[in-house]
Amino acid sequence: RSLVNNLLALGLDIYIIVWGSPARMDRFITLDDYIDIYLDDCVEFIRRERGLDKINLLGVCQGGTFTGIYTALHPEKIRNLFTMVAPFDFNTEDGLLNVWPRHMDVDLMVDTLGNIPGDFMNLGFLMLKPFQLMMDKYIGLVESADDPEIVRSFLRMEKWIFDSPDQAGEAFRKFVNEMYKKNSLMAGELEISGRKVDLKRIDMPVFNIYAEQDHLVPPACSKPLGRLISSTDYTEKSFPVGHIGMYVSSRAQRELAPAIAGWLRERSRI
Repeated sequence: RSLVNNLLALGLDIYIIVWGSPARMDRFITLDDYIDIYLDDCVEFIRRERGLDKINLLGVCQGGTFTGIYTALHPEKIRNLFTMVAPFDFNTEDGLLNVWPRHMDVDLMVDTLGNIPGDFMNLGFLMLKPFQLMMDKYIGLVESADDPEIVRSFLRMEKWIFDSPDQAGEAFRKFVNEMYKKNSLMAGELEISGRKVDLKRIDMPVFNIYAEQDHLVPPACSKPLGRLISSTDYTEKSFPVGHIGMYVSSRAQRELAPAIAGWLRERSRI
């Protein structure tokens, strides 16, 4: 159940930016570092490696927010932008994940813990739907315990879902304070490396994909992107799945990669 495999099978060349697992010394990596240094280094590598002026960029979830910010700062380097289940408007009451951080003392957390543990993040995600995510799915596993393939698939999914890296402390601090508490990206007030991020600078084709039943990044967080950018070639596509279902559901497996590849071929003549 691999979106990357499905895209490769359709003839696309994929470079993956690995988030990695921050060590204790990485607690001081900032949001500015991730977007304007690390992400830019990756884009520059691909441009050099392939001899391209512009590349296609796809960002998922928090990575989608990062790629949107990056593209607004460096529009001259991006040919087409894809965002998938990515939040841009954090001032919504849809979903507890948008409400809880407004009351979180993130400064105390980072000053105390350094990096924010992945286990803490997972616990928060589970608490958003406690019955469904802590009980119901395991009851379903018991009912299917005599089918080895279902059990193997379930265990693979569990390993993938809970394999969450820590978040670098300073980057997490700014992300929560600026996005969840101030909604500064929407307001045009977010600063990265001393520059304000103006999403209107995104003038290339954009394909925004969201999940209709997403409890982590509800549609209300993703859909506003269309009115924040200046591109006249904006496409929005939804799937009747949840956040995880966007990658692994049978429907997404059938339809998502062809939709991405078809949209890209129309614009890039691949």
